[in-house]
Amino acid sequence: MNTEPERWGIIYNPKAGTRKVQKRWKEIKDYMDSRGVAYDYVQSEGFGAVERLAGVLANNGYRTIVIVGGDGALNDAINGIMRSNVLRKEDIALGIIPNGIGNDFADYWEMSDDYREAVDCLIRGRRRKIDVGTCQYYDGQKHVTRYFLNAINIGLGARIVKTTDQCKRFWGVKYLSYFMAFLSLIFERKLYRMHLKINGEHVRGRIMTVCIGSATGYGQVPSAVPYNGWLDVSVIYRPELRQLWGGLWMLIQGRILNHRLVKPFRTREVKVLRARNAVVDLDGRILDRHFPLNIGILHEAITLIIP
Repeated sequence: MNTEPERWGIIYNPKAGTRKVQKRWKEIKDYMDSRGVAYDYVQSEGFGAVERLAGVLANNGYRTIVIVGGDGALNDAINGIMRSNVLRKEDIALGIIPNGIGNDFADYWEMSDDYREAVDCLIRGRRRKIDVGTCQYYDGQKHVTRYFLNAINIGLGARIVKTTDQCKRFWGVKYLSYFMAFLSLIFERKLYRMHLKINGEHVRGRIMTVCIGSATGYGQVPSAVPYNGWLDVSVIYRPELRQLWGGLWMLIQGRILNHRLVKPFRTREVKVLRARNAVVDLDGRILDRHFPLNIGILHEAITLIIP
């Protein structure tokens, strides 16, 4: 049991595709030592390790848990903390040192990719309570709740995330991986038969992708903020090829909601009753397909250390 309330518990998730795992950690460790940070450190090994380790740290009294990793590792960590035995989860401060291919949630908060600036930010300790999204479903044996900080993607968006993960393991370069993943899927423009219920409205049809976000969801829900107790939803129908390139440009500029084939919502709950053959991901983690999904939001459920 940790008896030092100011002591950090650090989980290092090695960056996918890099051969410099130990060198990267040594640089971070040496800088924290030079700044006099008190911490204990564990390195994740294998899928699911971050979730387990975050739960162990929370249950053993660590009230500052720092993740050295990307969106996927952060998702694992929030699930470990929310499943822990700690009664007041908001008493746990979550810190981030970006170290992944995808750092969309860290980018939202303008957290630096430079580990020195990230550590300095954690030392300053500016804190804000933020929302945690929930996704509930029945897996055939038990009721399951998964948690997320950024967004859930259903359809093409989730397939790009899945393909990007495969590409980054081969290419090991962030933007090249995104480009190769997008290029492999862009001309497919596959549609999925979906049925959602949002604010009492039934949304049915052949839909290309849906993004349900507490934060920006890789630009698909640009108006979302992770502390107002609401979820933003973008339902994107199939564009023609020329509309697709225009939509990409609007996505880059943060104006995707202005596209005429995007239907936006703001809500506290979404029911995904059907999404036939569609891939689902939470913060970059692929979810086994189990419908219906009940997606909601817990207001100010955890504390984040921000710049």
